Amino acid sequence: MGQYTSDSDLFQDALGELGDVKPLAQERRVALNKESKDAELNRRARREAATAETARELNPLSGEYVELVDPWDPLEFKRDGVQNGVYRNLRLGKYAVDARLDLHRHSVELARRAVVEFVRDCVEADVRCALITHGKGEGRKQPALLKSCVNHWLPQLREVLAFHSAQKQHGGLGATYVLLRKSERKRQENLEQHQRRNR
Repeated sequence: MGQYTSDSDLFQDALGELGDVKPLAQERRVALNKESKDAELNRRARREAATAETARELNPLSGEYVELVDPWDPLEFKRDGVQNGVYRNLRLGKYAVDARLDLHRHSVELARRAVVEFVRDCVEADVRCALITHGKGEGRKQPALLKSCVNHWLPQLREVLAFHSAQKQHGGLGATYVLLRKSERKRQENLEQHQRRNR
């Protein structure tokens, strides 16, 4: 063997020793989409999760598992920091009801959207006490379904400070008083008034 100037020369010489060597015929190949089915499924799952996340931001109320209440059970909820006297007045129906939402003949999904929009509209309009009428759902296939949903949803909304089943004149156990947080604007106005008074 002589001196080779490159690997290519060495390769060519080795081929020559093997006799008649021909290159393999190149098959025509169709360019396949490199993305596998899994990648497509992953992308779809990510897109659906993002859509669900956006929907959750628009409507934070979960509807996965709702603990059913009895048609005759009173609904009651109070956040920490709500004074007992304020809650008692709510329970006794002593606050003026400034807004009402009637959920009769609503599907659960429609009711869910209506509750979120209603609570946000109330806060925006500086409504402090509202009334949601949901009915008791007696004699239904699923008794007290909307009532149970309202009981499950309201504590999830940070704008809701407290709620309690209404007095008889406002619908009794088929309706619920809702005490709402002050809007940021109203809180700022109150703070400024308080500061002016203390000067």
